[in-house]
Amino acid sequence: MLDYVRLEVRRTLRDRGFVIFGIGMPVLMYVLMTNIGAGPGGAGMAWKTASMVGMAAYGALGAAIGTGTGVAEDKQLGWLRQLRITPLSPVRVVVGRGLTGSVTVLPAIASVLLVGALVNGVRMPAWQWAALAGLLWIGTAPFTLLGLGNGYRLSAQSTGMVNTGCMLLLSIIGGLWFPAELFPGWLRSLSSWTPGNRFAELGQSVTQGSAPGLGTVAVLAAWLALFGGYAVYAYRRAARTV
Repeated sequence: MLDYVRLEVRRTLRDRGFVIFGIGMPVLMYVLMTNIGAGPGGAGMAWKTASMVGMAAYGALGAAIGTGTGVAEDKQLGWLRQLRITPLSPVRVVVGRGLTGSVTVLPAIASVLLVGALVNGVRMPAWQWAALAGLLWIGTAPFTLLGLGNGYRLSAQSTGMVNTGCMLLLSIIGGLWFPAELFPGWLRSLSSWTPGNRFAELGQSVTQGSAPGLGTVAVLAAWLALFGGYAVYAYRRAARTV
């Protein structure tokens, strides 16, 4: 299965669209929001740190959901049918795809954190940098499963549009672009139940020197179970027709 994971990771990283939009876009948005968009002198350090977490989460979320787009394209090209005649079991294929998605989110997270440190001068102890990257990495699991579910359930054309819509909706309502504290009361309450919002809270808690709250972990675990069930259902439906 490791050979399969390595193959999928190489395929993803060779995709110029993924490199430009999956890695370059969050970095560009972070620089614009904290420097050019903030006027002379740039934004304060608190906003640079919060925005760094938000943009790293946004990039990781997009890369995780984008895993499903590759699955839909493979399904259309007959790659899934080829995999079914190999010794790989269906479970190992799905797990391998999930691991691929987990690996390909790392460049997006690392790029934004690196720009935060080198360009915006964000400073934290080494353990906080490691914990921040680790939690953002682990926290992408629900979004990878959502993307896989869309990829197995929908056509290649539909998956791309649906995944883009999911990414934007979860990012904006989750407060990854702008702080949820600026939202109206009803939207702020809704945001607190979304996976994007709790995903960003994983990182924000680390930058504030504390562990994620139990409520944050519980909400993310519930979304993980929901999206996991959706991915399994979608795969079973696809297996009957592919």
